[in-house]
Amino acid sequence: MGDTLFVTGRLAEPALRAVVAELGIDHQIAVMNIQVAGLMTTRWIARRLTPPPGVDNIVVPGLCEGDVDTLQDATGLPVRKGPADVRALPEWYGREAVRAELGPRDVRVFAEINGVQSLTLTQLIDRADRYAAAGADVIDLGLSLDRPWFDEGGVAIAALRERGLSVSIDTLDPEHIRMADAAGVDYVLSLTPDTIELASELRATPVLITSEPEDLDGLGELAAFMDQLGKRYLLDSILAPINSGFAASLARYVEVRRRHPDAEMLMGIGNLTELTEADSTGVTALLIGFCQEIGINAVLTTEVIGWAHGAVAEAVLSAQIMHLAQRQARPPKHIDGGLVTTRDESMRAPSERELREMQEQVSDANWRLFADADWLYAFNGERFIREANMYRVFEQLQVDDAAHAFYLGKELMKATIARGLGKSYRQEGPLDWGLMSFPEPRREDPR
Repeated sequence: MGDTLFVTGRLAEPALRAVVAELGIDHQIAVMNIQVAGLMTTRWIARRLTPPPGVDNIVVPGLCEGDVDTLQDATGLPVRKGPADVRALPEWYGREAVRAELGPRDVRVFAEINGVQSLTLTQLIDRADRYAAAGADVIDLGLSLDRPWFDEGGVAIAALRERGLSVSIDTLDPEHIRMADAAGVDYVLSLTPDTIELASELRATPVLITSEPEDLDGLGELAAFMDQLGKRYLLDSILAPINSGFAASLARYVEVRRRHPDAEMLMGIGNLTELTEADSTGVTALLIGFCQEIGINAVLTTEVIGWAHGAVAEAVLSAQIMHLAQRQARPPKHIDGGLVTTRDESMRAPSERELREMQEQVSDANWRLFADADWLYAFNGERFIREANMYRVFEQLQVDDAAHAFYLGKELMKATIARGLGKSYRQEGPLDWGLMSFPEPRREDPR
């Protein structure tokens, strides 16, 4: 095995050397001719980096923009993006082998599009494509009760099937069920004791529910009917919202699994993510963990209310995490941080002593900004500022150029948000919002 080459800028070099020395791996460090490592791009590095002898892989800072393919093509070596903060390297290395196994899952995700009658075909396809891109296994077409969908439904289902999407219909109406089945849906949500006779004529796989969720004997009778037909089905004992029988409904799922140890099951988790005023990430993770533990094979989720936007991707990642955690007999911790959005696991920041040592290497007038749990810091070659209030920092920067003042104000506001939420702040880098992260807009060079 050869050395790992870590690429960095001048300011981060001392911290990188200290951290990498503790990793216990063979390594070399390439310090590029730039102060802030996060400002590098993979293309910029590719034009300037000549790997030294003995290196067989390269790690660049996580904030580097661009695809690693560019640098791999230029060097002929495997390239990985490390963590955004050099101090996170030990955890990053420790989790790398775990992350490599993340992907398989036992829980399929049905993504419901509500009120499909009110959508145009283009809107429906766009929504379905978005859910599929987020990892949904089945696109569920939720019908509202106020209008028929016979003419448009067959065309819409055919269009989705032509795109290679698996589709389900979400209605109790027998005629809409027949229409959708003829158009090619894969699943029907749902058949009840009043409509179970439809099963003999359906090609699609039905989800079975009872009129009263507590009627588990009735659910068993529906399952026995399907077994006699020799057809596939899923059982759903209905997840109740909080304060409407939530705890009892969880117990029902456990009992259904005990009575039907080999049956496929589905849980509609939207009853909690949509009806609980809390970010859906944690709610989804908890429910998927429950499903994984007792063997519920599928969940139905949706993204109607604002705090549940992204619930489809959250369900997919949760299913991957819970599958791996169960397989490794470990808690679902330190596998993937995508479900941690508002806060960070820890707020990583250099100490004031380290910052003052950095300042000794700086001779120019450009301001470097940092934040920890207590203070905002700013320094250049002449001054070192430590304040708790962003306005007190800005007053001392003495910036006359409007564009530069805007930039520093934006960064100070971002640092203040990071302090308030306990998140790590990195100048020029976006805050880490887990699955909700987005690239921070950058001002185009006016030249």
